Amino acid sequence: MSHRNARLNFRGRQLLVQRVVEDDWAVAHAAKAQGVSRQCAHRWISRYRAEGETGLYDRSSRPHHRPNQTPAAVEEAIVAKRHQERRGQDWLGPELGVPGRTVGRVLRRHRVPYLRECDPLTGEVIRASKTTAVRYERDRPGELVHVDVKKIGKIPDGGGWKAHGRQMGSTWAKKQARIGYDYVHSMVDDHSRLAYSEVLPDEKGLTCAEFIRRAADYFTAHGITRIERVITDNHFSYRRSHDVAAAINAINAKHKFIKPHCPWQNGKVERYNRTLATEWAYRQVYLTNTDRTAALAPWLEHYNTVRRHSALAGLPPISRLSPT
Repeated sequence: MSHRNARLNFRGRQLLVQRVVEDDWAVAHAAKAQGVSRQCAHRWISRYRAEGETGLYDRSSRPHHRPNQTPAAVEEAIVAKRHQERRGQDWLGPELGVPGRTVGRVLRRHRVPYLRECDPLTGEVIRASKTTAVRYERDRPGELVHVDVKKIGKIPDGGGWKAHGRQMGSTWAKKQARIGYDYVHSMVDDHSRLAYSEVLPDEKGLTCAEFIRRAADYFTAHGITRIERVITDNHFSYRRSHDVAAAINAINAKHKFIKPHCPWQNGKVERYNRTLATEWAYRQVYLTNTDRTAALAPWLEHYNTVRRHSALAGLPPISRLSPT
């Protein structure tokens, strides 16, 4: 395969050399016949005479010396930090004091897969590719909030498989044990990305309604005094519940539903759910379910006030809200 910008492939160069060296064509005539410049023809003839047929193969365009390349020690630190933290270039760059674009180039150079292709727990590549939807952002806080529920398995007392390995489910009794699930209800503001979450026992209509009221109070305390629209999926708890309808009416908001089978329309909270899972639920080993639940509030405070957000130019959500 020839270089993507080359006028002639290997066979074309052989033919050029044959016509000039063996058939005694003038270089200008051979160059014109094959649609290349005389300078190009002379270059291939010279390389053939110096190196033989080997000289007609493509050479790497990589420079022999790159004085401004990132030092090897820094590249090793970037790759190691990526494997350790499983975070993107916008987070790794400020942590290591390296521009984000440099981090991205280093990761591509070392063929480190994109985070979107990896399992959030193990870091193994599990996805082939992803089609990015059209992005949008509302103009002001409270114009639209996204609401969703993330279901996660409870942790048995003493720790689960992350603490003790897969042998935790090796016996029939352990496989049949009904540990149950926690339901993490979340609300995310479309403009500021301010988030609020609670771990609740179910996702029934009344539970969802009470969460929406508490989330609205949380948003009010952080400067979002008016919620205009609430968007959710089409789960029965949202679409059929009178309690949810009453709660949304109570905050004087309009309820919007995503198109069926189009979860990307609720993408802000769906992406937040992924962050919630990787940075809170599965980030460390918890020995009890209570420990994990108790860790949610501190993590949420960190997310809203400290953690850098790539969609906000590296600033936390609180930076887009007026102080109250």
